[in-house]
Amino acid sequence: MITEIIFILLSVASVVGALMVVFSRNTIHCVLYLILTFFTIAGHYIMLNAQFLAIVHIIVYSGAIMVLFLFVVMMMNLNKDNEPQKSDMAKFIAVLTGGLFLISLVALSKAFVTNNTGLVAVSDIGLVSNLGKILFDKYVFPFEISSVLFISAMAGAIILTKKDPTLQ
Repeated sequence: MITEIIFILLSVASVVGALMVVFSRNTIHCVLYLILTFFTIAGHYIMLNAQFLAIVHIIVYSGAIMVLFLFVVMMMNLNKDNEPQKSDMAKFIAVLTGGLFLISLVALSKAFVTNNTGLVAVSDIGLVSNLGKILFDKYVFPFEISSVLFISAMAGAIILTKKDPTLQ
């Protein structure tokens, strides 16, 4: 009974935090709501007995990446008047990279969902050794494909944020 109540509270907090990220007008508040959403997702990971994933999620996303987002948002000049326009090729590359990333995530989720019955029976699935065995035995190809897509997404982000020297 208590686990259902905790799950409902975490779910409501997660959905409310995610909605506040989308609908908040202040960018600093959006980042803070996103950090709250990440903490509630880490709570879900703990409830699923994936302690390693929860700790890595808190350290990497809430601790490192979101703090960097917060600093970048605070240092950015959010003045839209002098922002350079992106070329059509850069927009096409961004859409293509995002689409490939979405396809790889769908392929990864289908691979995990179809074999979910064998994974649930293991009580210590959240441990590092079991996670490494499963990830690098059965799912090494989707793992490598997603890493290549992460690199291409980073390259696309760099291309999109690069200022055009002809506009200055």
